[in-house]
Amino acid sequence: MASSSRNFMNTHDEEGSSSSSKSPNALHPQTHNDERDELDNLFDGDDDGLLNDDPMSEGLAEPMSFKRKQKQSIFSKSSRLLSTLTGNRLGSVSPRSPHSAHSGTATPTRLQPQSAPETPNVPKEGTPLDWYVEGPGRRVGYEDLTAIDWIFEYTKERQRLRVLYSSATGIVGYIQQLLDSSQIWVILVLTGIAVGALAAGIDVASDWLGDIKTGYCASGPEGGAFYLNKQFCCFGYDQGAKCLGWKPWAAALGIGSAGGKWFIEYFFFLLLSVVFAFCAGFLVKEYAIYAKHSGIPEIKTVLGGFVIRRFLGAWTLVTKSLGLCLAVASGMWLGKEGPLVHVACCCANLFIKLFPNINTNEARKREVLSAAAASGISVAFGSPIGGVLFSLEQLSYYFPDKTMWQSFVCAMTAAVVLQAFDPFRSGKLVLYQVKFSTGWHGFEVIPFAFLGILGGLYGGLFIKANMYVAQWKKSTTWLPGPLVQVTVVALLTALINYPNFYMRAQSSELVSSLFSDCALVLDDPFSLCKTGAATAGTIVLLLFAAVLGFFLAAITFGLQIPAGIILPSMAIGALSGRAVGIIMEIWQHNHPGFFAFSTCDPGGPCVTPGVYAMIGAAAALAGVTRMTVSIVVIMFELTGALTYVLPIMVAVMLAKWVGDAFSRRDIYESWIHFNEYPFLDSGDEGGGAQHVPDIPASQIMTRIEDLVVLTATGHTIASLRGVLETCDYRGFPVVSDPRDAILLGYISRAELTFNIAASRLPPEAEAFFSHQPLADPHATLDLRPWMDQTPLTLPARSSLALAVSYFQKLGLRYVLFSDRGVLQGLLTKKDCWYVLNGAEEARRGGGRSGLVGQTLRADGDGAEGQEEGVIAADDERGGLLSVDPEGAVESPADDRASGIL
Repeated sequence: MASSSRNFMNTHDEEGSSSSSKSPNALHPQTHNDERDELDNLFDGDDDGLLNDDPMSEGLAEPMSFKRKQKQSIFSKSSRLLSTLTGNRLGSVSPRSPHSAHSGTATPTRLQPQSAPETPNVPKEGTPLDWYVEGPGRRVGYEDLTAIDWIFEYTKERQRLRVLYSSATGIVGYIQQLLDSSQIWVILVLTGIAVGALAAGIDVASDWLGDIKTGYCASGPEGGAFYLNKQFCCFGYDQGAKCLGWKPWAAALGIGSAGGKWFIEYFFFLLLSVVFAFCAGFLVKEYAIYAKHSGIPEIKTVLGGFVIRRFLGAWTLVTKSLGLCLAVASGMWLGKEGPLVHVACCCANLFIKLFPNINTNEARKREVLSAAAASGISVAFGSPIGGVLFSLEQLSYYFPDKTMWQSFVCAMTAAVVLQAFDPFRSGKLVLYQVKFSTGWHGFEVIPFAFLGILGGLYGGLFIKANMYVAQWKKSTTWLPGPLVQVTVVALLTALINYPNFYMRAQSSELVSSLFSDCALVLDDPFSLCKTGAATAGTIVLLLFAAVLGFFLAAITFGLQIPAGIILPSMAIGALSGRAVGIIMEIWQHNHPGFFAFSTCDPGGPCVTPGVYAMIGAAAALAGVTRMTVSIVVIMFELTGALTYVLPIMVAVMLAKWVGDAFSRRDIYESWIHFNEYPFLDSGDEGGGAQHVPDIPASQIMTRIEDLVVLTATGHTIASLRGVLETCDYRGFPVVSDPRDAILLGYISRAELTFNIAASRLPPEAEAFFSHQPLADPHATLDLRPWMDQTPLTLPARSSLALAVSYFQKLGLRYVLFSDRGVLQGLLTKKDCWYVLNGAEEARRGGGRSGLVGQTLRADGDGAEGQEEGVIAADDERGGLLSVDPEGAVESPADDRASGIL
């Protein structure tokens, strides 16, 4: 290495210089219509140099001074009044930066990339004028499937605010500050309005499509119309069975025999269920692949600092909304609650594009998305406070106090809009909002705790079953395409659902009936409250439906259609909870003198089975998502009964403990791990510090002898272009010289590629990374402004746990290791991801995975093959990170239907 200006390294990296997968071309990304990447503007615009736009020189109206100002005469009062109104200091001229005369020539560009946080251009006294002595450097846009630099983004935002507040004076300045601070509130209010309207439309459309499977609303003297669902067609009837306007398909075809009616209605149920599911899968496959699934695993990854383009685009929003209506109407065991969070984030992302100050800052954008996600749960459950807590507990990577207040406003706005639409014409935000007329007794704590244990068992077994199915589909080559899989599962679900009376209805209607209090119910479509319903046969049917629902949900969650797991889990838990409630009701009815029932009122019902259904639903939801506080609040807002908070807390607590005994990962983190997203939780749980091997970071990092490093001087345009063509790494450490290897900084591949292409210099032109006072700015390329000259470093003897904490708490993309300023190695975020997951697999599997170092360290060409072996996935059945035959990481999403995050 002493005789060469660069060395080759042989390990994989996602952001830094150890990436073995080919980096996408930073200058020519694929785009669609107006939603373009930042790099698309390379040759758009005029010839103004990027470095001419210095916020410190252009933003400040006058240089900062600590001298006492002289009192002005009376003749200056009129000019001072005008200055107060306009915010300009008359007679002052904004100074030009010392570099403005030549910066445009040194780095000519027509791109307006992300503005870098800059140091003041006024040098310290006694020091030579050296622009950009140190700093994080300028950046171009992030590539797809890469991580953002949180520190850079927040530093950039602080610098923007500093310029804004120092240059804006007078009334106009205050107005500018007010408008700037109000942008995020405008986005959140607009998002809440859009989410509330979309949720109402999805509710109405999915209910109508679901009812069409059993019949239609005939026009007649009662004022029916075909576009009305069964509830609106029979509006005003206390019992839907007495409604004459709703025509089953057998009656519409004039079939009178009992066998013929059953066969015809079964046929239409099967046909329309399969058609709806196929249409949903077709929309996802053809228009937006990221509209599949619930979207929550990807949202967690995006909020953690990962860039997934097209995931929150306009086409994804349209496809997700339409596909959700069709998927829910198909009767498959899935829900719309989780996908509504994805819909809310898509709406927020579209409104963010209206405000460049937020749209160009990836960290602020994620704050807005964290707040917007709360509105999805708010309209899904009619629970604004529960939505805020869901975003805090389940989704958000970084959730400061201001984001909680913003989440509250967005969730409240969405709930108010949904209430104004009133899609069910009942005053309820969701169909299964219920009220209970009685309280609970002390002896019921035992069955409530039993339901909590059942919920934890369900959650742990469901996650294992669902992951087993997903892994089997990924490793099996003979399976048909995703559309065929959706069609087969929809047909199987319809075949099973129709004969079982409880499974035939929509999941929301089933949960509503299971939650209902028989003392307050008017319509009883499932005959749960009629005299003699509390029998062993009813209990068997409820438990049988819960078991079938478990297996159907396990094979449905993960198909290429919009699908959530929250409502199916609630339905399964409510079925088992209602069965336990009926058992307790029969026991109390047959043995009223038992000592445990001594607190019951002899004149009224003692046990309310609907309460057991509600507790069972909460326990099942806690078992599969491992949430606690948010579930308790959601259930409290659903029932409005503060008296049931304690039993819900008991059940949820036990469900989480039992579920954690199976696995520390919830269903969403399991899918993040399955798709191999580089997500590091900012907390300690679920792959946190307790799973980090107790070894020094030097055993895991990529050592300097395996790195491709760049020296400060001695480069030409041709030699740098050769480096980029020779290796595919995402970035390069910069050292002083090959012998001393003093660390000077780090430059990303995207910035280096952009500057070489935009410089328009001949191949023999000199390029350098350090101060060269005698260099001709018109004939050389100074790359210091684009280099991170202040990267975070650690001593090479630091523990791996400390390095992992840096990645988790600070959101870093890479950490450089040095001793006394000498570069020793590099560790990236994806390296840490492999360390955590490899260590956990080895801990659980007894060494099946091998040691982490064997996964990360490789020689020669083995690193590229190792990376393909770890990340490669099938486009249709695997994760969203895939490797093409040439090794380039790409997304399977259709570029024709693109939207940009």
